[in-house]
Amino acid sequence: MAFDPVQKILAVGTQTGALRLFGGAGVECYCQHESGSAVIQLQFLVNEGALVSALADDSIHLWNLRQKIPAILHSLKFNRERITYCHLPFQSKWLYIGSERGNIHIVNVESFTLSGYVIMWNKAIELSSKTHPGPVVHISDNPMDEGKLLIGFECGVVVLWDLKSKKADFRYSYDEAIHSVAWHHEGKQFVCSHSDGTLTTWNIRAPAKPAQIITPHGKQPKDGKKPEPCKPILKVEYKTTRAGDPFMVLSGGLSYDTVGRRACLTVMHGKSTAVLEMDYPIVDFLTLCETPYPSDFQEPYAVVVLLEKDLVVIDLGQIGYPIFESPYPLAIHESPVTCCEYFADCPSELIPALYSVGSRQKRQGYSKKEWPISGGNWGQGSQTYPEIIITGHADGSIKFWDASGLMLQVLYKLKTAKVFERARGKEEKPNTDIVDEDPFAIQTLFWCPESRMLCVAGVSAHVIIYRFSKQEVTTEAVQLLEVRMQCEFSEVDSPDLGGEQTPTQPASAAPSSPQETEPPNQLSAGTNSTEGPRDNIPCLQVRSSPLKQSPGYQVELVVQLVWVSGEPPQQITSLAVNSSSGLVVFGNSNGLAVVDYEQKTLLLNLAISELYSPSDHYQKQPCSPRKPRQPSGGLCDSNDGSNNAEDRCKSPTSGSTSPCNSDDERKQNFIEKGTVSFSACGLLNSSKSLKG
Repeated sequence: MAFDPVQKILAVGTQTGALRLFGGAGVECYCQHESGSAVIQLQFLVNEGALVSALADDSIHLWNLRQKIPAILHSLKFNRERITYCHLPFQSKWLYIGSERGNIHIVNVESFTLSGYVIMWNKAIELSSKTHPGPVVHISDNPMDEGKLLIGFECGVVVLWDLKSKKADFRYSYDEAIHSVAWHHEGKQFVCSHSDGTLTTWNIRAPAKPAQIITPHGKQPKDGKKPEPCKPILKVEYKTTRAGDPFMVLSGGLSYDTVGRRACLTVMHGKSTAVLEMDYPIVDFLTLCETPYPSDFQEPYAVVVLLEKDLVVIDLGQIGYPIFESPYPLAIHESPVTCCEYFADCPSELIPALYSVGSRQKRQGYSKKEWPISGGNWGQGSQTYPEIIITGHADGSIKFWDASGLMLQVLYKLKTAKVFERARGKEEKPNTDIVDEDPFAIQTLFWCPESRMLCVAGVSAHVIIYRFSKQEVTTEAVQLLEVRMQCEFSEVDSPDLGGEQTPTQPASAAPSSPQETEPPNQLSAGTNSTEGPRDNIPCLQVRSSPLKQSPGYQVELVVQLVWVSGEPPQQITSLAVNSSSGLVVFGNSNGLAVVDYEQKTLLLNLAISELYSPSDHYQKQPCSPRKPRQPSGGLCDSNDGSNNAEDRCKSPTSGSTSPCNSDDERKQNFIEKGTVSFSACGLLNSSKSLKG
């Protein structure tokens, strides 16, 4: 990583040669080196809009960041030596390149050519070591004198080199390998981190021995002996403050007995030592300071930590060192996207409404300060109409994005998994054979921007209907409707074109009064059966405790398909909502169901065979209980026929106008409400019949 303290821009290099530039919210740029080699180091030309990158293929590149699309101005390739370290002093035109052979080459940044000045390893160490010192692991200039260069070799030798006289002023030797070096801003002391977990502090005019040796995580023996060795301290930074004790930030150095412990960043300030555990291994870190001048008090205020799968920024100004909440839309560690929907020309008040409820979703434990990487300007998009993208994720979360500008911005996040009980252990796995993992993953969704109704289908054969509200509510019991959907082909596999069709039994029929046999919050629709080891059991268990729902989308109804005679329910593949009629229709490989989410009632439940007319060929296709996820598609196609709207509302076997035979009112409600809903959704045409 590299950071421009004036422009407030962060640069991150990757193993694939990519270069990502981060600024304030919405400011992000992606570049790529043609070679695809890993980026090993980055150096900003501070406040000049330029960046130097060093790659693993021993090439260095100068990027121009002042133009709209960053581009490489100059490149230089080393053929005989491997690049191990680069250093560009503040406001200097000389770039120092350390090599694996221990030599240092100097490049003119303006012309991007070698100057001819080479510091040879044997002249740098002379008689301080009888063997090769190893690769150059550190180069830096004295904060008070740019003409003095500090060179660190892997073997433990550090050399203070005078560029004008072309000779070493002092040599410092320690019996442990060096990983990094950091200066005190006054230029009189520097700190080295070593492979045995120690930190050595040296006075530049006292090269005989270190002024101080500490092992931050080592156990100090009572007899005064040397502490037990620890893991290597891979990097250390030493930053001073005008008002108090300096900060020393380091990665690594933990005791060897901390087996299995996650990667840690250690912050030492005065007499306090804080160990901050990270979710992933640490790749690099940088301490952000108020002043860009190395010869002044740095005043550190944050630490940027690059992890293998994340990027976090730690606030050094608050107790406990909380992290900043990232403003970037696509966090590296987010759950994979499983479905995506795009909406254009949405109502003008919709984005402000989603942003209003989303802005209240600030998570606890974050810094109260603004994101410190604030450089760049966020341009405005060319669209004159609002655009929204909704993504469903493998962990059951849903995100609403503002796509009207140049960059995606998160408006609101919804977690559907809150509706269900969480398994507390391996023995409490969900009752599903549909998916091996991610039981809450979003399969498909349907959203009505005008009414703001949201309907979500998950991979565990469940549908959740949400209603938008600006008020916080506490739901004592989540309303649940269980649907028994099965496909029966015991008598015929294909309709007989030449003779009279034997009518099949309807997939299910609603009980006369589900409220009498089920708890108030759980409605059941379907025929009870005692066959098979599992029957009438949903894949997920809806939570029984009260659910506190924040402003935004709140649960209206949960619909779950249940096991039938030992067979798990099929995944839902199609979904549609008519919010004006309060109806939701969904289907899978077994059939189709229509639910009135206002009355919490199942109106229609048809098997695939019932959707065919006698003149249609139909062959039962084998279906697997582990049906792969499919994108949202059309629920049905139309086929020429003469059936009118009223006939289509009848069950093939009962002849009644509704499969819900509980009372006349529900029959009439379905005829008047359901038929209108079908036409409005585009699922049925008045002159055509359904085709599966």
